[in-house]
Amino acid sequence: MKSIIKDKIISFKELEKNIFQYICQCGCEMTRTILEEQDKVLEKSRDKKAYRHKGARATTIKTVYGEVAYKRAVYKHINEEGKTEWVYLLDEALQMDKIGLISTNLAEKIVDTITKESYRGTADVVSQTTGQVISHGGAWNLVQKLGDKICAEEKTLVEEMDAGTITGEEVTPILFEEMDGVYISMQGKDRPGKKRSREMKVSIAYRGWEKDGKSNTKLAGKIMTAGMENATEFLAIREAMLQKKYNTDEIELRILNGDGGSWIKDPYEPETVFQLDRFHIYQAIIRKISDKRAQKSIRELLDEDKIKECFEYIEAYATSVESLDTNDKGSKKAMELLEYLKKNQDGLIPYQRRGITLPKERPGIVYKNLGTQENHNCSVITQRMKHRRMSWSINGANHIAKLLVRKENKTLYNTIERYTDGIIIAARLNEVMEVLSAAKTPKYDGKGNKDGNIQKGHFALRDAMLTASRKALIRAFG
Repeated sequence: MKSIIKDKIISFKELEKNIFQYICQCGCEMTRTILEEQDKVLEKSRDKKAYRHKGARATTIKTVYGEVAYKRAVYKHINEEGKTEWVYLLDEALQMDKIGLISTNLAEKIVDTITKESYRGTADVVSQTTGQVISHGGAWNLVQKLGDKICAEEKTLVEEMDAGTITGEEVTPILFEEMDGVYISMQGKDRPGKKRSREMKVSIAYRGWEKDGKSNTKLAGKIMTAGMENATEFLAIREAMLQKKYNTDEIELRILNGDGGSWIKDPYEPETVFQLDRFHIYQAIIRKISDKRAQKSIRELLDEDKIKECFEYIEAYATSVESLDTNDKGSKKAMELLEYLKKNQDGLIPYQRRGITLPKERPGIVYKNLGTQENHNCSVITQRMKHRRMSWSINGANHIAKLLVRKENKTLYNTIERYTDGIIIAARLNEVMEVLSAAKTPKYDGKGNKDGNIQKGHFALRDAMLTASRKALIRAFG
């Protein structure tokens, strides 16, 4: 070892790469053996009259340690309709008809990376950190297939909601909801006329805030929804997801915070209490009123719930800044602000100051001001889908959004597993490992050590502190 390092015969980086490649090759060989052994078991246990053996066909499955090429038997089968089918019993057992021949671990690696990187960036990261080389097109294909599956799930969930067959288990007397839109740059035919962007609809719902440490709080029971659907479809999906999580019959009060958009003010539940989001109110004031003192006066009147006086002040301000100069838009913008506030007049006073009787707070839950939607838009959607010269198709944007919100809801990996993982054949693993080990064990030829040329000695790390990885090592080889 000293000689190797001193003479620089090989760098440690190169050594590490070579060992990694060798281990990946071993993993591929072990997987091939396990799959083909399992196929033999299925061949022997099949109904030979129903499934006629017609040879073997080669295929590959993509894994984190590379592509595994293996052969499995194909069978001729006559179905109930009298039609001929060609069946791969191993593929059926492993449920390979989901989103393609790809392992759960590799799919998780690709999808987790795609929620942070571009398709090309994802291809580079996965190719450099696993034994599997993928292209950006391969990453794109996986996302589209998984996105289609999620969209189909949502459609089914809406149908179940309409049929009244879903009821969530979580109970809460109050549900806070927030909705907003994020404009995404579109490409080609999906651009709406002369505009370059379309609105992606985003929502979150939660039952309040719970303490997270001494002074911090976090949203309790949060569920996020996003998509490029039209308003009717999106609201139905959002409601179905809420009903899957919550028992909505037990909800006494629902409070909705939004920017006043028509699709936001038309919630699925008509008795929902609406309030205009404070961030959007202050944003509109800054954009429409140039005078700093006027901005401050308008905010103070709104904060004191003096709605009528606020409207009168804005109208007076618009009159005072009227000009004969056609390029001066001060008065026009002030009237646009007045129109926006009047249109959402019923939501200008925060819910806490309307005299509404709020349900009693549950232990550990507190009620606070709403307004967390913008932060979620930024952290979940915007950072991945905007400001990097990206443009999207409608389906492409919709599918990425579905993955992003499932990751935020902590259901992404369960979703991936449903569409990638097959039947676990761990019962065969030890048997195959023994076969592989025996094949590489030198045979005793009657001379020397009766155990062959096996070098016996102390097992490395056996007496060291047992971490999870060392326990796994001992279980596998001890």
